[in-house]
Amino acid sequence: MADAGAAPRPEGWLASLRDGSEMGRIILERDWSATPLGPIEAWPQTLRTVLGMCLTTRFPMFIYWGPERVQLYNDAGIPIMGAKHPDHALAPLREVFPELWPHLSLMFDDLERTKRANWAESQSLPILRNGFAEEAYFTWSYTPVLDDQGTVVGFYTPAMETTGQVLGQRRLRTLHRLSERAGGAASVEAACRAGLSALAENLADLPFTWLYVTDAGGTRASLVGSTGMGAHSAAVPAHFDLRPVADGGPARSLLAPVASTRQPLRMEDVNGWLDTSSKPGEPGDAGPPRPALVVPLPHAEGDRPLGFLVVGLSPLFALTGEYRSFIELVTGALATVASSARGQQESRERMEKLAALDRAKTAFFSNVSHEFRTPLTLMLGPVEDALTDTVEPLGPRQAGRLVLVQRNASRLLKLVNTLLDFTRTEAGRVRAAFQPTDLPAFTAELVSHFESIAKRAGLILTADLAPLPEAVWVDREMWEKIVFNLLSNAMKFTFEGSVHVRLSQGEGHARLTVKDTGTGIPATELPHIFERFHRVENARSRSHEGSGIGLSLVQELTKLHGGSVGVTSEPGKGTAFCVAVPLGNHHLPREQLAPDGREALRSSTESASTFVEEINGWLRTPPPPAAPEPGPHGLEARASQLLPDASARVLVVDDNVDLRTYISGLLTGLVTVETAEDGLAALQAIRERPPDLILSDVMMPRLGGFGLLRELRADPRLRAIPFILLSARAGEEASVEGLEAGADDYLVKPFSARELSARVRTQLEMARVRRDVAALEAREAALEEAVRARDDFLSVASHELKTPLAAFRLQLDLIERGLGADARALMRERLFLTRRQVQRLASIVETLLDVSQLSAGPLSLVAEEVDLSALVAEVLARTQEEAARVGCTLTLRKPGPVLGRVDRARVEQVMENLLSNALKYGPGKPVEVHVEAEGRRVRLSVVDQGMGVRPEDQERIWERFERAVSVRNFGGLGLGLWITRQVVEAHGGSVGVRETPGGGATFSVSLPLMPA
Repeated sequence: MADAGAAPRPEGWLASLRDGSEMGRIILERDWSATPLGPIEAWPQTLRTVLGMCLTTRFPMFIYWGPERVQLYNDAGIPIMGAKHPDHALAPLREVFPELWPHLSLMFDDLERTKRANWAESQSLPILRNGFAEEAYFTWSYTPVLDDQGTVVGFYTPAMETTGQVLGQRRLRTLHRLSERAGGAASVEAACRAGLSALAENLADLPFTWLYVTDAGGTRASLVGSTGMGAHSAAVPAHFDLRPVADGGPARSLLAPVASTRQPLRMEDVNGWLDTSSKPGEPGDAGPPRPALVVPLPHAEGDRPLGFLVVGLSPLFALTGEYRSFIELVTGALATVASSARGQQESRERMEKLAALDRAKTAFFSNVSHEFRTPLTLMLGPVEDALTDTVEPLGPRQAGRLVLVQRNASRLLKLVNTLLDFTRTEAGRVRAAFQPTDLPAFTAELVSHFESIAKRAGLILTADLAPLPEAVWVDREMWEKIVFNLLSNAMKFTFEGSVHVRLSQGEGHARLTVKDTGTGIPATELPHIFERFHRVENARSRSHEGSGIGLSLVQELTKLHGGSVGVTSEPGKGTAFCVAVPLGNHHLPREQLAPDGREALRSSTESASTFVEEINGWLRTPPPPAAPEPGPHGLEARASQLLPDASARVLVVDDNVDLRTYISGLLTGLVTVETAEDGLAALQAIRERPPDLILSDVMMPRLGGFGLLRELRADPRLRAIPFILLSARAGEEASVEGLEAGADDYLVKPFSARELSARVRTQLEMARVRRDVAALEAREAALEEAVRARDDFLSVASHELKTPLAAFRLQLDLIERGLGADARALMRERLFLTRRQVQRLASIVETLLDVSQLSAGPLSLVAEEVDLSALVAEVLARTQEEAARVGCTLTLRKPGPVLGRVDRARVEQVMENLLSNALKYGPGKPVEVHVEAEGRRVRLSVVDQGMGVRPEDQERIWERFERAVSVRNFGGLGLGLWITRQVVEAHGGSVGVRETPGGGATFSVSLPLMPA
């Protein structure tokens, strides 16, 4: 048995190389005799042992042996060698990596001297293994190998490449810094500059960068900044024209090709784009070549690039794999932060524009409200003077008109004051005067103004205003508006039940609650109820009028008191508004406090009157229409111009009682006027008794004008009623919307009495015309139905007559055959006359059948190939006996066979009708029949020498039941020529008649030989 401690024999060691790893076979097959290591069989045992350990491990291992440091490695070290494996890797290290030798040779000398292993983590080595210098990082440990005498004979080195980790961490830090610094930037330029500052810290991957941002039109790119250019930073082009050459762009542009394709483009050298000549004090040479990649920054809208990044390419990396992915990530990150910054910038600009628009609107409302007050004062003052004038008192009718003007002018003043208060509050220009107030007593005074109007509305108004332990600091005028708006709102939406006002104290606040048993507010509307101009759609209320700012004003005035307002509601059961204001004055501005006696107290009666009068308008029932004024200036003078039929009924639908009264007064005496307070009441009245015309407002509670119009147009019984919409919405769009909805007319408020009267008259007249037209159409339909019934009768009668006629003809033939020769000779004339009348009756029956068929629809033809010359000859042969009886001679002129596809029976019928007509109106005169081929058509003519047809009758005789002569002198139904024309036109032909030279008429028929 061999000694286990003995060295393996050379043959066994070589066999282990051959049967082991790939590098073992490569080392075995190589000729080492000419190398510093010598023949492989002579390698020392120490090298064999170390090499065996190296080849069997799966970790990258390298051996550097002898003074020449000959390199050996295992399979795991193959990727590290790159393109040098295997031909240029198994050699002295100074030959394998000459670029590393100056550094490593000193390290080997130090290790040989100290005989101690060293270690390095992620050390940078500029290695050249794939044809170009690379930035590579390795973690390794060099361990000296000693022989038996303790001499260093080589080095055993485990090594691991960490290039991917080092580069990945460095690039990740760059992306993180870019996002961190540029995120939240206020503008695109700020985001780009922050991103560039992060890129400037990674010149190893990005030697230089130029960042451009495009303008709004996408035709020009401007430089935001650059990195890594050093002395040439000022030479980087500030702008690039992005237009293509076809649109006037430059012939040479760095960014234009990328702008058109939106794909990255590699440039081998961008130095040619540097403007070095115009920079004094800077070197004229731009330096070594600068390869770069031009990458577009994608725009969020996708229609054009947001900008461009010109990225300098490091010579240590190939533009593939992870390096290209890193550049794409940088570009994407820049695009993201720039797009986000642009979005934020646009959002801020929009908000600033909206804020400016809101301020302008508030200022406009404030100015308009002020301007409204002057004309309103000049309206209300003279009206009040006229109504109270005892020296020259007005008549009842004129006084009533001025009362209407005064009431609506006061309402307009209330709206103007509310709008002015709201705009001043929003703009922060309200000057409050807070003073300690006995709030229960003051609130009781305010509520008392609504007691009488609540009774008239059928509501119970109650108040629970218990004394509070201390006075409450409020602005009395503002508190009036809060209470009045809440009470007015409660009565507007409450039709039965009660309105309860309660004042209490709790949690340091005085709480005012106004609770009603009204229609309630849907839960979805509660979050919006205090928004300005917000109105609950389709809510049932006493009036649809209002500005939609009352509750918003309540909220703003409450906030000025440092308080809050809330609402709870349940549809169908009621609503409760709660206003809470803090006690004391510590929360109020010092300069707005007015201690006792400093502010004069004012009466609330005048302020309450406008609210009470408005509620009174909701409850007012229209007075009976006034009689028309006599005289030439009254309505009687316009009656003949307005409407001749005073019995017409007009329904006026409007939730404003004053407007209903006004329109009723205008139309009374001219038409019968009925009124309805909203669309739902109007719809019920219309279904019970449809009016002749409807005048309807657009905006009304429960059911508006458009809703009423849709209901009527969907009802076949009511859809024809004329409908005029009345609306305060002016402009072409509003009119078009109304007319497209199905209205017959659209009248914009304010309107004149004359305009209203004229439109009512026009619509009633048009309705009358439509009724007359409908009646005529109904009569026409009845006549058409009668004609169809007649045609049906003729068809049935004709079919029924054919049966007895056939039997009669058969019996006549049997009788004739049964007669002897003498009897037959004696009865010949009578039999001939009888057969002739039977034939005539059969012809009449066939004519009636043709009329019935033609009336029912297009004539049905059975086309076949026919020799028209032969067909005409056959018809002439059958007519010879009748012609001889009336003394006419028949002559046929034909060129020979004329073939065509026609309905044989129908064409025979045409020729029989024309020949019968010629014999009937020209007895004793010759008749000629011509057959003439004219290209792809044939003309059949019947020429007679009879009485002829007058020129004025030549068109008329082809019509049904038309004749050119008196029926007293000539029999017939007047249908033969009409049937002839129908048959010919069914073939695609035409008919005509002209005067025969010398007297008579020539009837011609033109037929296509091959119908289309």
